[in-house]
Amino acid sequence: MKLTILGTGSAMPTPSRHHSATALDIGPEVLLFDCGESTQLQLMKAGISHNKISKIFITHWHGDHVLGLPGLLQSMALNKRAKPLDIYGPAGTRERFRKVLDAFGIGLNFKVSVTELKPGAFNAEKYSIVVANAKHSTPCLAFAFQEKQKIHINLDYLKKFGLTQDPVIGSLIKGKDIIWNKKKIKAKDATYAVKGKKFIYLVDSAYSAHFEKFANDAALLLCEATFADDMKDSAAEFGHMTATQAATLAKKANVKKLIITHFSQRYKDVSILLKEAKKVFANTIAAEDLMQVEI
Repeated sequence: MKLTILGTGSAMPTPSRHHSATALDIGPEVLLFDCGESTQLQLMKAGISHNKISKIFITHWHGDHVLGLPGLLQSMALNKRAKPLDIYGPAGTRERFRKVLDAFGIGLNFKVSVTELKPGAFNAEKYSIVVANAKHSTPCLAFAFQEKQKIHINLDYLKKFGLTQDPVIGSLIKGKDIIWNKKKIKAKDATYAVKGKKFIYLVDSAYSAHFEKFANDAALLLCEATFADDMKDSAAEFGHMTATQAATLAKKANVKKLIITHFSQRYKDVSILLKEAKKVFANTIAAEDLMQVEI
């Protein structure tokens, strides 16, 4: 899986930091998390075709997270997109989406499905998306992408039976026992499960203890760090986190890597935020626009 962080700014963009948007390429499809201003331009720079985007997950409807949506939809239509698009967001998303189409006169020539999400999970073929409420000034969501576990073959075990390559191995992967050279091979002995990777997208939220379980054991936590510690009161007031709080969450949730993002425009240099975070959680990096990370 490849993550491309398209925008790392907060409410006000800067020449080097665009509004929030992150693309997760999982092979056959791209999942887009938020769609701030300049998203389609950033996608072009990153070499990501908007036609590959199958789902858009909107955390909330503040402008810095959705103002790129009208332009992206219009470009999809102008390029004669054929495949459907699924859009997910908090309560009120259907009505807001309708108003966007009306306000900009966007005529869609492809199917769009809009779903309003509540805390819980829904499944796709090879992954699930877990949803949690964020603590912000408007209905806001956090998303956890979880790969489903993968079944691997224990080749050393199969070699004992003289079985190294045969279509019948597919039955073992499906959990079915087989007979090979008159001997029974049990699927539970010939296979083992590998837990899928977990990615957390958490922006525009104050700290909350329920995120510790939500983000538990994630391979990567992409988390807002809008302010430094000296502005923790402002962070709480406006529904944001400090860099130290983001790092504290990463530590308590036992994540493998933390990337801090969603920086206030007041920080032309985010080294102070990175320094504060690394004091608590060493495996922290600061996001840059168009940064790409393998998960």
